[in-house]
This record gives sequence, C-alpha cells and structure tokens, in this order.
Amino acid sequence: MALRLVKLGTRRSLLARAQSAAVARRLERLNEGLSIELIGIETRGDRIQDRPLSAVDGKEFFTAEIDRALIDSTIDFTVHSYKDLSLERTPQLRLAAVPQREQPHDIAIFARDVPERLAAGEGITLGTSSPRRQALIPEFLAQALPHAGRGSCSIRLVELRGNVDSRLRRLHEPRGSARQLDGIVLAFSGLARLCADAGGRGLLDELFVRQPRMVLPLTVCPAAPAQGALGIECRSADAVTQQLLSQIDDAATRRAVDAERRLLAERGGGCHQSFGATQIEVPGLGSLLFVRDAGAEPELRWTASTPLPAVTGVVRAWDGSQAERAPAEMLPAGIAAARAHLPDADALFIAHQRALPAELAAAIRPDAHVYVPGVATWRALAERGVWVEGCADGLGFAHLDPLLREPLLGLAPAANWTVLTHAGALAGWPAGQALATYQHGAGSEEAASAPASNATHCYWHSSAQFDRWWQRVGAGAHHACGPGKTYEHLQRAGVQNLTMFPSVVQWRSWLRL
Repeated sequence: MALRLVKLGTRRSLLARAQSAAVARRLERLNEGLSIELIGIETRGDRIQDRPLSAVDGKEFFTAEIDRALIDSTIDFTVHSYKDLSLERTPQLRLAAVPQREQPHDIAIFARDVPERLAAGEGITLGTSSPRRQALIPEFLAQALPHAGRGSCSIRLVELRGNVDSRLRRLHEPRGSARQLDGIVLAFSGLARLCADAGGRGLLDELFVRQPRMVLPLTVCPAAPAQGALGIECRSADAVTQQLLSQIDDAATRRAVDAERRLLAERGGGCHQSFGATQIEVPGLGSLLFVRDAGAEPELRWTASTPLPAVTGVVRAWDGSQAERAPAEMLPAGIAAARAHLPDADALFIAHQRALPAELAAAIRPDAHVYVPGVATWRALAERGVWVEGCADGLGFAHLDPLLREPLLGLAPAANWTVLTHAGALAGWPAGQALATYQHGAGSEEAASAPASNATHCYWHSSAQFDRWWQRVGAGAHHACGPGKTYEHLQRAGVQNLTMFPSVVQWRSWLRL
C-alpha cells in the first residue's frame, strides 16, 4: 500500500507530545500505510508562566497558534486537551473525534514528608492556579488529610503555573526553599498519558511514583468540564482527514463532554470559572453528572439508563436510611486477625468506618494504599490519622476497578486487596479476601424503625438491614437501594421489582417525598 504522510500539530510540552503521539500510533495501527509526523508549535499559554491565565486578557491561550497552522494547511489535524478549547470555535475547523476519555479526576500529590508533618500538627502549602481547584479542593483536603485530634488541617494556597514536570519538581525542592511546595493538584488524565509514554514514564518514575497522593472524589470535587477528554480537530473542508479521525470517536465521551460544556456555556465560559462538572456513565444505573459551584453544595444530576415508571396510587414509603442503626458488635477474633494481617497489606478497602476501630488504625502500613466507599468514611478515617488515597464515590467497590487498574497507580489487582467489613457482608466477597471486624447487633429500638407490612416502596440502606426486615414487607412492594454490595446482595436473594438508585435522595425525588 502506498505511504500516506499526515502532519499532526501539537504543543511542545512533554504531555502534549505524549498524548498526540498516542493518537498518532493508534491511527497508524488502524490504517496500513499511514505515517503521522508530529509538528511542535509553541502557544501563548506556554509562554506565559508568571501569572494565572485567569488574570490575563484573551482566550485560546493554548490553541490560537495551532489553529492558524491548521487553517493554513501547514498541518492536517490537531490533538488538544478538550478543556483547553473555547466554546466558540471557528467554522473553518471541525471537531472530528473525541476518543474515549481517561479518568476525569483531579489528583493531589504531596511531598514525601507531608504525612509526618501532618502528624506533628503542621499545615501545608498547596500550589494551583485554577480558580475551580482553589475554590473546591482545599475545603475537602482540610477534612480528608489525616488530622487525628485536630479537627482539620491548615492549608495555604499559592499560585502555580508550568508544565507537569516543573510542577512535580516543586515537591522535591529542599525544605525551606522558596520554590518548595507540600502539595500540587494535577489532572489524573495527564499523568496517565505520560505513564503510557516512554519518555513520560521515566519522568514519573523520578518524580511521582513514591509520592503520597489522593485521587479526589467527583462527588465533592468534580473536575473542569471536558477534563480527561481529547478534542481532535481538522479543517471542515478536509473530508478525507475527517473520515480517518472518525475511527477513534467515542459516543459516550462526546455525550458527557457536551453535557459538561453546556453548563460551562450557561456560566459564560472561560478559564476564570470556579465550578466543576463531570459526567460519568455507570452500567445499570445511567449517567451521573456531578456539579459544584464555588460556595455551593455538591449537586448530582441523574439520567437513569432505563426510564423510571410513573408512580401511581397510594405511596406508603419506608426509608431505611432514616431508620435507627443497629448497634455494632465488634468481633475480637476478627480484630485480632486484622491486626495480624494489616502490617503486610499493601492495598486495603475499608467498607465502612465501623470496620476500622481506632485501635487498628496504627496497624496499617504507612505506605499502604487505602480506599473507601465514599467521602463520609474518608473523613471519618482521616480523623483517626489514616491516609486514604481514594474512594468509590458511593458507587461500590466494582466501580473502582477501572481506576485501580490504571498503570499510573501501580496497584495490586482488585482480587488481591484486603477488605475490612462486617460479618453479614463476607458472602459478597471472594473467599479469603475479606475480614469481618464487626457485626450488626440487635437493639430494642429497632421495632419502631422497621417497615410496615403494607409498605409499597422500601429503600434498603444496607444488606444487614434487608436481611433483618425483608420478611415484614408484602410481596408486591417495590424495592430500591444504592449501587454496590447492597444491590448485589438483594439480587442474590432473588428480590423482584428492584431498582438501583445513585442514592436515597434520587429515590425520594422519584416518589415526590
């Protein structure tokens, strides 16, 4: 087959070249005889390093020079970080492909001595120039970083610009240096793309691999609209290149990015915006759009994968999330087994804050990778001095699997993780993976909390709650719960008329409670 040469315009940074090279190699694998040459182009955004772009007049900081080269036919197509594209693009250019998105999260990375400094009660200095990150992330980190006995951590913000390598190097400056930082925040996707690139992998081995980190939860720290996605453009009149690029377009990513950028347009666009919006698709549940504005509570917008039926007739709803909690009975044998096992556990999932009594916190290895179900458990463990690395955003351990398999994180396969949970949940985990440190007891107050026999709709807060009370409910009742192990448990029990909701909030909204 005759050789076809195509020119790809890219910024000159290590990350930009890594993600452009990855696109080029993928297209070459799909098209025999295709050869793609990378053409480096310096942009205005790359030249401005002394101040945040939100303080600079103008737009298209990372695209204007590349756009000109494309329109002039110096190059044939371009690969952009989609979040760098303005909302108003010239009709001379066409968004020909949006490939499958990388993980959209932000990741906070810290200097190696930060855990010890936090344990000593010291505050930290965090570098970022993003108005969104400045508005949303310090509040979360103040409660999420280990702060045993102190209520929260003190965080000071400083402006930070530059390429990924220059930002990471700020964590390695000598303590006391004017350039030294305790923490920075980057897009997970950028580091993941560097990890997949030969040159970038060496950089990360030097500057990232051994650093403490936290993958920030989308529920309270949604990312910038389109973060993690690539926007690939060519000339509108170039049908041949459009056809070539269409091979790597991903419809689900386009839907998500379109939803996020619609919210950006409602707020006027621009890099000065201090809000986050990230949409993900969860099998069996639908699309979840996490939104948060500075100074506001987090918001979740849910589109079910299967439309919910209309609610008719009399509704006698029972909300298990508001029922009295059964008291926890700690299991001495399980606690002893956990204490013996934790010093060797490299990766640990703590299914509930009850599963890690304070006496066990010190048994966790300092370098262990600890993940939890959601933000509430994360904050509770931080109060006990535990460094939590990430969470499932309330969507269950299975939802974490794509993240845990990211080569960037270097984690053990999910099947090799140690799980701390309650006795009633052991059946939901592979044999030998989980340790039960407590069980749900029975209390005299439960009778008043139990569902009525004529309940029409029940929301089960946990598998233990379901096991205790499901026989009280009539056969025609509609059952609901959140995603994860509770839903799996109800499925195994053969529950009919069962619907998964992101949380009880959406269930109550459906019933108009």
